[in-house]
Order: sequence, then C-alpha cells, then structure tokens
Amino acid sequence: MSTTDRHAPGAGDLAQFGYKQELSRGLSTTDLLIYGLVFMVPIAPWAIYGTVYNEAKGMVPLVYLIGLVAMVFTALSYAQMSRAFPIAGSVYSYVGRGIHPKLGFIAGWTILLDYLLVPTLLYVFAAESMSGIFPSVPKWAWILLFLVVNTAVNYIGISFTAVVNRLFLTAEVLFIVIFVVMAVVAIANGTGGAEVTTKPIFDSASFSAPLVATALSIAVLSFLGFDGIATLSEESKGGHRSAGIAMIGGLFLVAFFFVSQTWLAGMLIPNTTSFPEDEAGNAFFDIVGRISGNGWQIAFLAMNALAVGIANAVAAQSATSRLLFSMSRDGQLPRFLAYINPRSKVPERAILLVAGITLVLGLFFVGQIGLISSLVNFGALTAFLLLHVSVVTYYGVRRRSGNVLLHWVGPVIGFAIIGFVLWNAEPAAKIGGLVWLAIGVLVLAYYSRKGIGILPEHRADSATELGDVTTSEDAGQPGSAASARQRAASHSTDPSTTEGRP
Repeated sequence: MSTTDRHAPGAGDLAQFGYKQELSRGLSTTDLLIYGLVFMVPIAPWAIYGTVYNEAKGMVPLVYLIGLVAMVFTALSYAQMSRAFPIAGSVYSYVGRGIHPKLGFIAGWTILLDYLLVPTLLYVFAAESMSGIFPSVPKWAWILLFLVVNTAVNYIGISFTAVVNRLFLTAEVLFIVIFVVMAVVAIANGTGGAEVTTKPIFDSASFSAPLVATALSIAVLSFLGFDGIATLSEESKGGHRSAGIAMIGGLFLVAFFFVSQTWLAGMLIPNTTSFPEDEAGNAFFDIVGRISGNGWQIAFLAMNALAVGIANAVAAQSATSRLLFSMSRDGQLPRFLAYINPRSKVPERAILLVAGITLVLGLFFVGQIGLISSLVNFGALTAFLLLHVSVVTYYGVRRRSGNVLLHWVGPVIGFAIIGFVLWNAEPAAKIGGLVWLAIGVLVLAYYSRKGIGILPEHRADSATELGDVTTSEDAGQPGSAASARQRAASHSTDPSTTEGRP
C-alpha cells in the first residue's frame, strides 16, 4: 500500500476493522449532506400531497413535523454507530459489530429488501409520471432509459455521482423557490380564496389521537433515505463524525422543505376538506396549475419525474451497491460482488447486479406502486429496530456509557416509534417481509457453514502494510485482522470513546 493510502483520511479507521482502503475517499461532509437530501427528495410531498392531505384532514405540515420528531431518534442512533464503526456496511456493520455478526447479517438482509426495491419503486413511479406527459411512449422505455443513465452515473465514479447530486439538488431547490414565490403572490392577492392561516399546521376541530397515529405511519416512511448516507462512510474524507452530521443535518433540512411547501399549499386551498380519490395523485400539480398556468404545471410534473427517476434512483443504486459490497467483502454474500473497479474505485459488479435486478423487477411491477412500497417499508423498519438495539447493547451494556440520553433513552424511544409503525404496517408487507426474512435465515445458515470472514483480497495486512495500526475493543469480532487483534491489549483508537456527540 502506498504512503498516500496509509495516511489518507480514514485509512487507520478501516485498518482497525481489518479492511484496507479500496473505495475512493472523495466525498466531503457537504457531499454526504447533499446525497442524503437527494435520497430523501426535497420535493417528495408533490406526488403524495393529495393522499396525505386526505389522511391528515388537511394538516400535511403537521405530519412532517411529527415525522421529524420521530425519525430524529433513529438518526441519532445512526450517528452514534457510524462514529464507532465508520465503514460502508451501514446498519449491517453496526448491528454485526454492536451485537453479533449473525444479527448483523439479518439487519443487512432486511434493509437489503428496502435497498433492492427502492430503485424499482422509483423507476416505476417516474415512468408513470412521464407517461402522463408523453402518453405515446411506453412505460418500459422510460424505465430502461432511467436505468441506463443511472447505472452509467454510478459506474463512472463517486465524484461524478456527487456532481450529479449537486446539479439535481440545485434544480429541485430552484423549483421550490419558484413555487414559494408563486404561492406568496397568490396568497397576497387572495387568488382562489387563498389566505394566511395556521390550520394546515394545527386544526383543533380536526385533530385527534387516531390522526396522530395515522400521521406517524405516513411521516416516518416519508423520511426514509437519510440512512443511505451511512453506506458512503468509506468514501468520506470528513472524519468519523461526518456521516452522523450529514444524517442529522439532512433530516432537519428536508423537514424544512417539506413543511414550508405543504404549509403554503394548504394556504392556497383553505376551504378544501379532501380530494377525490382519482385526483389525489395530482393534487399538488393541480394547485400549481391554478396559481400559474398549464405550462408550469407540466414543468413541475417533469421535474418531479426526473428527480425521482434519476437523482433519487442514482442515490438508491449507490447505497444498494455499497451494502452488497460490504456484505460480500465479509464473505456473507457471493464474493464476486466485492470486486472494486481499479480505475473508478466503485463496486462495479454490485452496481451492475442492482441494475439487472431493477430492470427485471421494474418491468414486472409496472403499475403496482402500492405493493412495492409496502415491502420497502418492512425492510427498512425492521433494520431500524435492530439498529436501536445495537446502540443500547454496544454503548449502554458493553461500554457502560454514562450518556443515558443518547445511549438508553433515545434508542428506546426510537425503538418504540418504529415498532409502532411496523406493527401497523399492511398485512401484505408483513407477509412478504417475513418470507424475505426466512430466505435470509437460510442464506445465513449456508454461509455460516462455509465460515464467515473478510475475503483475503479485502483484508488489511497490518503487519506489512499499515505498520503500527491499532484496533478497537471489538476487533475480535469476525472481520478484524489477526495481527491487529494481537495488539488490541496495548492500543485503542476506537473513535467511539468520545461519548455524547452526534
């Protein structure tokens, strides 16, 4: 390994876990923040505004405020574990090293259901949107086009992906600004009865406990995506706290975008009690049409489709490929997926596999957005439950942390919130998720018989390459270099010893 690699940011972090640096460390904390925002989609409320409006009795901004409070606990748990284990596997690595490697596999397997189906969901959704603008073009053609573009972006390299993320985030924010200006002008002029009101935030006449429960389920799922930041930990040059800062910052920023847009939209239609079912899907775009014109309505529809079909899908494909790479590198999935392209420094085969799976599923699930969504939610929420347990186990029990709020209270509250949402998930989601989980148990049994450990080509030889590299107290877990374990008694550079900071 070269001298440059030896002293690169994060090289020591990887070495203590038994890995060598293979992915390109080219992402700043700002890049991670932008990636998370793109993954969560600042304009996400556009497509579901009418549906959420009906469910929340017009209090759409309240839904997102509830979601922010609910998901902050999960984001804090991610931040704590990403600081202790700044490696690419995200919740797979956190649970595996925080609790037990086999539970780590289960966590990785469940969130893999989310990550594998998210690109499919995005392509199907974007194809539906584009077919509304260009009805003569078949939906499968849009899926294929988006897939080719996104695979190329991810294949070129993470630095190019970061540039694409910046461009799309800029475009989305520009459209948000345009909407804000149009909405403020319409409210000032009283267009269509528009008026300044706080009812979209809180309407005492319609507020109830069951509404909060419904809003919680919708809201938590609206923020899925911030967790993808953790999969890029090995490509970050901002230090072991970088991912946590980006996750928490991204969550608050995207909540600001969600609340501001939906509050303004609510003030534009103060006398609307609900939207007809056949109009709910285009409710936001119809509002744009009322205050501007048909041209802007089409422009917003196109921006929504491109943001979902390209920007959001690029981020999803990137996160999925990194998770596959991490699990394969540890010998828990087929080893060929752990191959890193020597030029672009990306998990080439994992990217191509995700593209292939997405193509097949996308063509099969065209028009079945509801079914895909339910399965996606089960995978993410189950993994989040294990994440919260890992924080308590690693910090509270194993390290006997004195930070009760971050390492006991926060994870317990987060577990309760996620558990409530999962318990109230659709039956189809539970059945499909449990079937996927059962398959995962069989896969785990197969690879356990073969022996789990870091593949030789990904193992850091600390005795010959990294010199006097130290290890954390958990270096004895599967996935640590033998020579690093031998020095664990005299050295410890575990970044998690600085407690209480995100």
